Amino acid sequence: MSELTELTIAEARARLRARDISAGELTDAYLQAIDRANPQFNAYVVVTHERARAMAAASDARLAKGEGGALEGVPLGIKDLFATEGVHTQACSHVLDGFEPRYESTVTGNLFADGAVMLGKLNMDEFAMGSSNETSYYGPVVNPWRRANGQGGLDNMQLVPGGSSGGSAAAVAAHLCAGATATDTGGSIRQPAAFTGTVGIKPTYGRCSRWGIVAFASSLDQAGPIARDVRDAAIMLRSMASVDAKDTTSVDRPVPDYEAAIGRSVRGMKVGIPREYRVDGMPSEIEALWQKGIAWLKEAGAEIVDISLPHTKYALPAYYIVAPAEASSNLARYDGVRYGLREPGRDIIDMYEKTRAAGFGREVKRRIMIGTYVLSAGYYDAYYLKAQQVRTLIKRDFEKVFADGIDVILTPATPSAAFGVADQDMAADPVKMYLNDVFTVTVNMAGLPGIAVPAGVDGRNLPLGLQLIGRPFDEETLFQTAAVIEQAAGRFSPTKWW
Repeated sequence: MSELTELTIAEARARLRARDISAGELTDAYLQAIDRANPQFNAYVVVTHERARAMAAASDARLAKGEGGALEGVPLGIKDLFATEGVHTQACSHVLDGFEPRYESTVTGNLFADGAVMLGKLNMDEFAMGSSNETSYYGPVVNPWRRANGQGGLDNMQLVPGGSSGGSAAAVAAHLCAGATATDTGGSIRQPAAFTGTVGIKPTYGRCSRWGIVAFASSLDQAGPIARDVRDAAIMLRSMASVDAKDTTSVDRPVPDYEAAIGRSVRGMKVGIPREYRVDGMPSEIEALWQKGIAWLKEAGAEIVDISLPHTKYALPAYYIVAPAEASSNLARYDGVRYGLREPGRDIIDMYEKTRAAGFGREVKRRIMIGTYVLSAGYYDAYYLKAQQVRTLIKRDFEKVFADGIDVILTPATPSAAFGVADQDMAADPVKMYLNDVFTVTVNMAGLPGIAVPAGVDGRNLPLGLQLIGRPFDEETLFQTAAVIEQAAGRFSPTKWW
């Protein structure tokens, strides 16, 4: 049965349609893999055995009639940020204990309408706030990759899978689902994809509906897939994307056949290389990987152009004002009155305070405090307004570059490979953790699409990724270009130790 979990979405789709395998067999193979391996990874917080088998049976019935959608019978993991009707949806926070929504998020509804099977809910940083998947109320997720020990074996140190979509990335890398939903506010799809040797795309803001996704920072959050390869990510995004009357920020534009873009030549394409992404202290391995990616695209016929994005250096501090400010507003609703955790108090104010004190984790509290501070009287103009002005300048930088004829921008995805769980340097200095997003936050601030694709390994055999940034609603070019890098780099998967 384990052979079935090695299939990509594209391969599984073909075999399901040919009736070589059944959706029930494929789903059972994944459920068995989850039951066996999840205790070591903590990727799933809930496994929906019965629902998955029922959905698979319904898919088999449709396939037997020659019917079925684009993802008919394909088993997926769902990040715990997406509302799933009647199923645990807690954003991996204690404050939402016991919450099971009576509605379905638009994105998961789209996937299930196309025949996807839900295996369960995936672990994540609490309310999507984190870069390592260590802030979850359900404990940290463990990366399936292990560092080489220099003696032909593997290091025993547990590594983080990145965050906030660490459960999604780890489950895909460990073959505990065929693909997974994820969300990206400042890099939370692309960074964990890079840390786990998987492919993750954050589409243009507005491409996927945010309705039914627990909000972190409303002007930055965007749903996207994490998958094993570029083709699988393209297949998933086509099903996830749609306009939605329930989300006024979703955009009414046709959803292209992203898969059709894979295999197209990049000859004549202009690829921008931003000089500002060469940051101080960047490891030589990251620079070498970047140069390798440049060489691959040049060999494929693309024209390499040096560009400038002068306001890049302000992106990270501006992001860490805008995002906490919006989080402070969005998380005000969790007060113990209507749903989730309630801690008794002397009066309603005391109940609010005790519920929020007990319900939120340390990182969430930190961001709420930062956000409340920058929105407070006397500081709004000095911090939040200035950050939004910087955001406009960052967006203009990209607009100018694209207006000058650049088709796509190539950068590193992360400043390093995966680091250890409970890394003391990171724990002692939250700013070091925030710096993991240094290459990704600009994309969210400008509302652009970005994709992370595996491109190599470091000196200890851990995956490293490259990032491609595209024009608004031009995800097709990202898939087209990412496929070239993927083909040149080859596929990456962890040595199986579990």
